[in-house]
Amino acid sequence: MRILVTGGAGYVGSACLRALLKAGHEAVAYDNLIQGHKEAVPEGRLIEGDIRDTAAVTKAAREISAEGVMHFAAATCVGESVDDPGYHYDNNIGGTLSLLQAMRAADVKRLLFSSTCATYGMNPKVPMNEESVQDPCSPYARTKLAVEWMIRDFAEAHGLGFTLLRYFNAAGADADGNYGEDHTPENHLIPLVLQTALGQRGSLKVFGTDYPTPDGTCIRDYVHTSDLASAHLLAIQATDVSTREVYNIGTGNGNSVLEVIKAAERVVGKPIPYEVVARRPGDPPALVADPVKLKTKLGWKPQFTSINDVVATAWSWHQSHPQGYQTKKS
Repeated sequence: MRILVTGGAGYVGSACLRALLKAGHEAVAYDNLIQGHKEAVPEGRLIEGDIRDTAAVTKAAREISAEGVMHFAAATCVGESVDDPGYHYDNNIGGTLSLLQAMRAADVKRLLFSSTCATYGMNPKVPMNEESVQDPCSPYARTKLAVEWMIRDFAEAHGLGFTLLRYFNAAGADADGNYGEDHTPENHLIPLVLQTALGQRGSLKVFGTDYPTPDGTCIRDYVHTSDLASAHLLAIQATDVSTREVYNIGTGNGNSVLEVIKAAERVVGKPIPYEVVARRPGDPPALVADPVKLKTKLGWKPQFTSINDVVATAWSWHQSHPQGYQTKKS
């Protein structure tokens, strides 16, 4: 299959691009490199461009005779979305509208969309299945939900087949140690913990220990990028022009902030300093997936089910790439 991967130089997008290529598909990344890294993309597999440039996206899709699109390109920082909602609405919603118009122009009929568990908001149901109430509580999450509905509307009007993948907390790094998580600024827990272990941060901030969870800290479902990639492979292969599908991607197991810190301490072999500060607005106490539908309908089976194993792959990456993709090779 020939796949255009928007945001294919990003953390999750590039992992899925590499998985597509390994599985024998023809895949090309389309990325403006604002958050992505060209070093994360195999040579000759990157087209630089912005998804808001409809003509450029159309050209890229036609050049590779794309049969489908995996759509990852988005602004994803929740805090930034609060401070600058206009950028997120323009990039995420405006960009997707441009992409959908380009797909029509290039006659591409299959779409896989990278959505998020953040669309469920403060939903108290744990674990969450695909029928859980969506009540997003940040501009970022609202843009993702708006895009879900935009895709549904285009599907009904123009015969587009789609699968929406709402995934939980992407984590870990490729087993070969060559590809991993590199964000600026970094706001994800596992890399922040490991940067602290490397001495790149003085201490780690734990936002609240008074949540209604066993140890008082927030619980999240950490799913390894390799397992995310395998889910995307299964989903795109199952998507045709009649598909109207939604799946949650997560392990079904949650780990608290303190449990992640303890796992990292086991992996790195030393204590990791942290300080407790006030809660952040909008942090749900727990977000854990119910992945039964994905497992039963597509046969997905995650390989990384232990937080220790997830953290260990991330630690290998951070040790060998302390400055991310800008680490100079000796």
